[in-house]
Amino acid sequence: MLRQTPHCSPDAPSQVGYGKARPRTYAGVVGSIARDQLNRQFYASAPSTNWVTDFTYTRTREGRLYSAVVLDLFSRQIVGWSMHSQMTSELVINALLMAT
Repeated sequence: MLRQTPHCSPDAPSQVGYGKARPRTYAGVVGSIARDQLNRQFYASAPSTNWVTDFTYTRTREGRLYSAVVLDLFSRQIVGWSMHSQMTSELVINALLMAT
């Protein structure tokens, strides 16, 4: 018979240390939605003609880690990226500067 250790117990939570979810409140001016410049055509005929970007966060035990990525649609490779502990405009600008 296999012996289960406390950290391998099926009843153990899968993520520990994140705390309870808190209600979110947002303040300020509602942003506008940008126009679809690519018209949902996610292909490119030459390198560095069309880029797409995204940013997201990952929860860690030390807090959130925000990341921004720039993807070249021709090669489908990441051409720029940035990570920071705060979501600021500098995060996205650094990813764009790395791509250029």
